[in-house]
Amino acid sequence: MKQDLLLTGCKLAAMQQGECAYGLIGNGAVFLRAGRIAWVGDADSIPAEYAGSETENLGGRLVTPALIDCHTHLVFGGNRAKEFEMRLNGASYEDIAGTGGGIISTVKATRAATDGELIELALKRIDDLISEGVGVVEIKSGYGLTIDDEIRMLRVARRLETLRPVKIVTTWLAAHAVPPEYTGRADAYIDEIAIPGLQQAAAEGLVDAVDGFCENIAFSRDQIERVFIAAKALGLPVKLHAEQLSDQKGALLAARYSGLSADHLEYLDEKDVEAFAASGAVAVLLPGAFYMLGETKLPPVSAFRTNGVDIAIATDCNPGSSPISSILTAMNMACTQFAVTPEEALLGVTRHAAKALGLSDQYGIIAPGYMAELAIWDADHPAELSYWVGGSPLHKYITRRAMK
Repeated sequence: MKQDLLLTGCKLAAMQQGECAYGLIGNGAVFLRAGRIAWVGDADSIPAEYAGSETENLGGRLVTPALIDCHTHLVFGGNRAKEFEMRLNGASYEDIAGTGGGIISTVKATRAATDGELIELALKRIDDLISEGVGVVEIKSGYGLTIDDEIRMLRVARRLETLRPVKIVTTWLAAHAVPPEYTGRADAYIDEIAIPGLQQAAAEGLVDAVDGFCENIAFSRDQIERVFIAAKALGLPVKLHAEQLSDQKGALLAARYSGLSADHLEYLDEKDVEAFAASGAVAVLLPGAFYMLGETKLPPVSAFRTNGVDIAIATDCNPGSSPISSILTAMNMACTQFAVTPEEALLGVTRHAAKALGLSDQYGIIAPGYMAELAIWDADHPAELSYWVGGSPLHKYITRRAMK
């Protein structure tokens, strides 16, 4: 394995804050040592101590930090293509639910799948993301809805990290939906499954963060708050699916509990953005779900900018509302649907996505001390990553695992 490697002949989109868009260094060089970035700067200023190291000339290619998909549900069984067809033929969500469809169909398929089957299916989605330069993937539970099945989902997610060169961040999302056996007893589900299951999963070291779905069709603010209280007692950060379909003030709840992020946010009231901004939480936009569901209510992107809210972008990869395993497509959708700029989109899958996962000190920018996780692109300018739809311009992915 290489201990030291000097990369030259490249354009660096370092994604650091500064006057230059994208933190761009036109004649860039990066020195990697033992899985970390040791130095970054203009190629004309390479320190003498690194000049004799093994060198790779990248031929003028673009270099970015490895991309980060900070919101996915990609461990699940089955698919819901038939329901997609039913919707296009006029069936309502109520019609689909009445035939056993919707999230409950995914719960049934996930419960029935073996660990090996879940791993095999998830690896296909992980490979799609890796092919587009993704080095960090967040994966939620939420399709088991029993203590054992929710914990099993997190174990499968952690297993993926041993099978592919990616970092996996796991999120407890038992408060995702009410399973059939708890119909009409959502409070009991929180008390008997979501909270004790969280405590057990945390004791096994399987949880990095805690999430919930705060909506009329899912859980109330009060129910989610009980999960948040349990998370904080365990020293775990929280985040929330909020304001996707209606304004439940979930984003403000996440802010009150110092949440890492609130995600979706189409129905977030602009009057609440200032209070949300004060918490420092990230607004994670999920354009894939917006697209697939045919939504028209746009998230308050201008208010986020005005109030200094960091914006992240993610695939929301899931079998129902966002069957998308392409981070580059999500970036393009964010630009075309939400009027996010290409620079904001790239920030949203690097620096701001790292912040949404509590990883700002390790991932998301090209800087000394950060992980040697870099994406090398057949591209001249960072805007190209949001521009082209279909195919991946990724030339090479450099991972710290090859640098140790």
